[in-house]
Amino acid sequence: MKVGIIGSGTMGSGIAQVAATAGCMVKLYDTKQVALDKSKAALEKILNRLIQKGRIDDAEKNRIQSNISYVNTLKDLGDSDLTIEAIVENLDIKQKVFSELETYVSDTAIIASNTSSLSIASIASSLKKPERCIGIHFFNPAPLMKLVEVIPAIQTSKEVLDKATQTIADWKKVVAVAKDTPGFIVNRVARPFYGESLRIYEEGLADFATIDNALKTLGKFRMGPFELMDFIGNDVNYTVTETVFTAFYFDSRYKPSFTQKRLSEAGYLGRKTGKGYYDYDENGKRVTSSADTERSRNADSHNSELSQQIFNRVLVMLINEAADALFLNIASAEDIDNAMTKGVNYPKGLLAWADEKGIDWCVKTLDDLYDEYHEDRYRCSPLLRKLNREGKTFF
Repeated sequence: MKVGIIGSGTMGSGIAQVAATAGCMVKLYDTKQVALDKSKAALEKILNRLIQKGRIDDAEKNRIQSNISYVNTLKDLGDSDLTIEAIVENLDIKQKVFSELETYVSDTAIIASNTSSLSIASIASSLKKPERCIGIHFFNPAPLMKLVEVIPAIQTSKEVLDKATQTIADWKKVVAVAKDTPGFIVNRVARPFYGESLRIYEEGLADFATIDNALKTLGKFRMGPFELMDFIGNDVNYTVTETVFTAFYFDSRYKPSFTQKRLSEAGYLGRKTGKGYYDYDENGKRVTSSADTERSRNADSHNSELSQQIFNRVLVMLINEAADALFLNIASAEDIDNAMTKGVNYPKGLLAWADEKGIDWCVKTLDDLYDEYHEDRYRCSPLLRKLNREGKTFF
């Protein structure tokens, strides 16, 4: 298969590596030669590291490199069977690129977007043959993360959906098919991990370190929400939240936080700027003060009432979001749980976690939050209520 990749940033380069490793002939396109040179150098470094770790040998390195060519005109992608766009999250720009690309590729070529939150239907509308368009959303870093969300637009043909899912499966990825709704699966369902944690902080119930430690200690999450937002970048994370909030007609469940907005405005973006919710050195390593150490020590106890309260509140909001995604047929229960464990490394699938905690516990915890705040963000999913009433579980 011949694959074109538009954009040689971290994500585009990662997707190119995945496709080349799977044996595809890849053309990586960027308008800037310096960006292409940077991508080529980065791949060399990555492959050398894999050799050092004993995961590949020199022959495999040469094979992968020989499968990728670097081009700086869009017309060079004309012979691609599949082209995946991985550029800036701007609908107008994507539509213009897709419209031009279509003039070069064959009638049977698939044109895909790696967008994390924009409407695939809107992107497809720029094409004369919109049925060829589909969302293929990788997670960063693409070579390491197992999950890929595949999102058909309402215009997408079944043939294109089937071919795209088979291709991604052939690339040794776990496919989760999602409906074309804001945030798809992961970026929708994960919103409370950040949003509810920020809300807890803004209420003055706990500081960043206490919230992070509660979720890592009790929930076994690999990173706390504030560590993760600093890793992703507060500008990126805030933009996704704002996009999802707007796209859902300002549903309060997805309401952005002023705390994150102010950090983003101040340029406190996290690791990449040396300051976010925490401070970082020039190597991106967190600088821990004695006060932070003491707070972390206080938050580490499994029996901490505050830590349990924080964990329960964030977890039940995540479960509620996953349940609502299933209720609204965004994806299957299996794909939703796979998406969260394979896409963002959650320790358990949220629907399986709901079964474990008890559907009755989920409903009661959400109702208690609603009774306390009387805010629509704490409304319980109808599906949770139905399962509780019927004494059923998700699995």
